[in-house]
Amino acid sequence: MLDNISSQQIKKMTLPQLSALCEEARQKIISTVFKNGGHLSSNLGTVELTVALHYVFDFPKDKLVFDVGHQCYTHKLISDRADKFESIRKKDGISGFPKREESPYDCYNTGHAGTSVSAILGIAKARDIEKKDFNAIAVIGDGSFNNGLIYEAFNSLRLLNTRVLVILNDNGMSISPTVGSMHEYLEILSEDDAQKEKRDKHAKIFERFGFKYDGVYDGNNLAEMIDKLTEIRERLSRESIILHIVTKKGKGYEFCEDNPEATHGISISSSDSVSEEYSEVLGRTLTRCAEKNEKIVAVTAAMTTSLGLGGFFEKFPDRAVDVGICEEHATILCASMASMGLKPYYAVYSTFLQRSYDEIVLDICSQNLPVTLCIDRAGISGSDGETHQGVFDLSFLSSIPNLTIAVPKDVKEFERMIEFSTRFNAPLAIRYPRAGKLIFKTSSPIIPGKWEVLKEGSGNFVILACGERALTLAMSSAQELQKSGIEVKVVNARFVKPLDKDMLDNLRESHIVTVEDNMLIGGFGSLINNYFCASGKLIKNFAYGDTFITHGGVESLMAEHGLSCSAIIGYIQNADR
Repeated sequence: MLDNISSQQIKKMTLPQLSALCEEARQKIISTVFKNGGHLSSNLGTVELTVALHYVFDFPKDKLVFDVGHQCYTHKLISDRADKFESIRKKDGISGFPKREESPYDCYNTGHAGTSVSAILGIAKARDIEKKDFNAIAVIGDGSFNNGLIYEAFNSLRLLNTRVLVILNDNGMSISPTVGSMHEYLEILSEDDAQKEKRDKHAKIFERFGFKYDGVYDGNNLAEMIDKLTEIRERLSRESIILHIVTKKGKGYEFCEDNPEATHGISISSSDSVSEEYSEVLGRTLTRCAEKNEKIVAVTAAMTTSLGLGGFFEKFPDRAVDVGICEEHATILCASMASMGLKPYYAVYSTFLQRSYDEIVLDICSQNLPVTLCIDRAGISGSDGETHQGVFDLSFLSSIPNLTIAVPKDVKEFERMIEFSTRFNAPLAIRYPRAGKLIFKTSSPIIPGKWEVLKEGSGNFVILACGERALTLAMSSAQELQKSGIEVKVVNARFVKPLDKDMLDNLRESHIVTVEDNMLIGGFGSLINNYFCASGKLIKNFAYGDTFITHGGVESLMAEHGLSCSAIIGYIQNADR
């Protein structure tokens, strides 16, 4: 049934046929995600909603924006992409998120939480100005509903004087269970019909913003969803509506229903040599340090388990805070706690740290407060694509005064950096990838701004590399070159800021090669270029160019963008002639 199905064909189906389509879509999503990796439970919970939307509304004429977008798999299956679905998240395949370049059914690119309401308001306002006729719909989860950007958008609805439908998909989860007062408020609204009077009273908060509130409290009931959306479609010509639906995350797959947090995202390991994830080391080490230091506090933004801090939260509930999807708030919370003498650790994915830039500059660094940023999934993250590649953090952090930036060479050095951080009384950022694949044998004391030599060399070349992936390439390249008689020194540049000026000033090698899992602009290589700009040294940078990196495997994407042993070896061999 899914073969080459289109949104227009769905409108001709009977209810039993639509139910069968939902089941087929579920099975296709399950089988594909277990092969390719991806977001499983969030997609299983929104199958009926998506099919109902395509049955009632006229896409792509009508516009649909998915908040975050990781629940768009059914949408892709029934919008002329079923034949490509098995390529999802693979190199040159379709994206795991909505993508305008991919299909007219995807009207707006998403990947981070909280953007959908602002986006759909802008789309609706453009419709009004250009006197066009279509419906504007946003689908947002209760986890994203905690994000402050949502309320900035709500605050402008009356000002914009437009009409939109916001569908609030309430499954009690973001990645971790949803927390906070708004979650408790939504629970009141979703109580049974015996509480209708209570519900009507509480729903008035949405009317203050200009929305009419409505609800379907079994959002996995396809018939109910179709009936309610059909009714709402007629109302959209005169009013904006919030439709609150309650769904089951992981619906239709018992294991997902019972384990929605564990099955939010399914990962496919690309290597058998993974020794340990950095998040595991963070959780274990920080918990051990917190046993000795009562001032240590851990903060996350809706990703406690993914960041390895589940054990810390269990052992120290009074010193652990999950603020929900509110990265800016988390940053200021850490700064203010540090101002009162605590030692906060903010664990966050690199891609989501981007949202906290202003607060890092003004709240943490301008006050020189001892907050430690534990930046997970730094560098290329792989299959989630442009919105999730953590390749900007060195660039946007390196220009901030008072901030020290550390990049461990492996999980063992990361453990020692966490221990060092407990004694470090200033802003500190530690960035690392997801998986630890290599343990280096060398070990030297962690001193801010001091590097270590991993391999001595007697030739004219030195490779300065930061981070496990870059150092793995550097060491492998140097060892291969050694076989052909070319000696290359390899340096672990474990502090990107401050640079080890003593070592740099004493480099006798005329050729310097830099390697990093980050953009060149503003990154480690650009700092080295600037340092040696008047020296006469010959410098070659291996880093990512001025582009957004699409989805695919980590190693293949790195190689495609110039980071590979063959590229490094080829440059040094040719430069040595």
